[in-house]
Amino acid sequence: MVAVIFRFIFLLILAVIVFGVGKSFLNEQAGLGMALAIVAIPLAYSYINLARLRKYIEQGEIENLPSTSGKWEDVLYRLQRFLRIQRQQLNDIEAQHDRFIQAFQASPNGIVMLDDRDQIEWCNAIAENFFGLNFKRDALQQINYLIRRPEFVRYLSQRNFDEPLLIEQMGKAGNLTLMLQLFPFSENRHLLFAQDITDLRKTEAMRRDFVANVSHEMRTPLTVMMGFLETVLSLDLDETQRTRYLEMMQLQAKRMQSLVEDLLTLANLEANIQPPALQAIDMPAVMALLKNDAEALSQGKHRLEFISDAQHDLLGNQKELLSAFSNLVSNAVHYTPEGGKIKASWDVNENGQGIFSVEDSGPGISAEHLPRLTERFYRVDRSRSRETGGTGLGLAIVKHIANRHQAQLNIASVPGKGSLFSVQLPNERVAAI
Repeated sequence: MVAVIFRFIFLLILAVIVFGVGKSFLNEQAGLGMALAIVAIPLAYSYINLARLRKYIEQGEIENLPSTSGKWEDVLYRLQRFLRIQRQQLNDIEAQHDRFIQAFQASPNGIVMLDDRDQIEWCNAIAENFFGLNFKRDALQQINYLIRRPEFVRYLSQRNFDEPLLIEQMGKAGNLTLMLQLFPFSENRHLLFAQDITDLRKTEAMRRDFVANVSHEMRTPLTVMMGFLETVLSLDLDETQRTRYLEMMQLQAKRMQSLVEDLLTLANLEANIQPPALQAIDMPAVMALLKNDAEALSQGKHRLEFISDAQHDLLGNQKELLSAFSNLVSNAVHYTPEGGKIKASWDVNENGQGIFSVEDSGPGISAEHLPRLTERFYRVDRSRSRETGGTGLGLAIVKHIANRHQAQLNIASVPGKGSLFSVQLPNERVAAI
């Protein structure tokens, strides 16, 4: 600022000197013209630079402003440097904003930003899917106009957001259960947070059903045993009757033991998430064991056929796979009427996949039951299952073992024509002998 004042004073002094010189040697008018020229030249130069600066500012290209000289060079350099810093800071802020948006978009939860009038300022793609929103279309719309569920409208109007809100049948297909909660931030704004708890609710329901089913399955044999014990203790029975009641109690105890063993097997399978090692299993020997067990279980009441591909073995956990295959064979024997046919086979298809299958000529299973057969304790005919001594966990165990071996359990059945259960194993689980 001091330099500018000195520069201005210098120009005035120079103009006065020029005016005096011009007046002395020429005339007063010439001296005045020369003095005005001395002052006008830097003013004209400044005007040109100002006009040029305005033009580049309007075009947004001040960084491309041509260089100049004198004080204007320093002024324009400082201005350009200031603008570069401001632009860099703006770019940094925009980049940080984009990262925040990307983080919100990557969240598995729905996020909606509401202003002080509960209007939508922004939402991520998950929220669009949860609530059927479209941000470009619904921006600045009030949220209660778009989410019209009465419980949500009431939750929003009461302004008590300390507890979350549970809403069912949400999403485009109406199959989602969401946990919603509003969180205040900034100037009377709110963040709507929506979490999909559909799987959690299903898990809780399965856990409740599992506990109820286990309790039910254990209660029946325990009730029977308690009845027999009371009879044995309260009545004077002969040795034959006492032996008969004890045998009945032993049968119920074995039933509970089988149930506990199957539950422990399932628990171990669920705990072991790593796939089993690729250990070679002699499939002809396994098929021979399965045939012997089936013959002992059938006692000559069925026509049995066991076929094995002697050129290929299986890679996996022999104990687990033998348990799975044995479950399928024993089920076929239990549910196939006397005189029926049961065929078990081990083969490798044209794609190199191993196929273990059990086909029977039993009563078959209706189509509506097939998707639920591998559920724990699910039975098509409960009375028939109890007669055969089943725990209702066999196919659940088979499915878990198949999953651990990257295999797929397939079930096909036609009522009155029998059933086909097959375990399809991937190529890497098959080894040529």
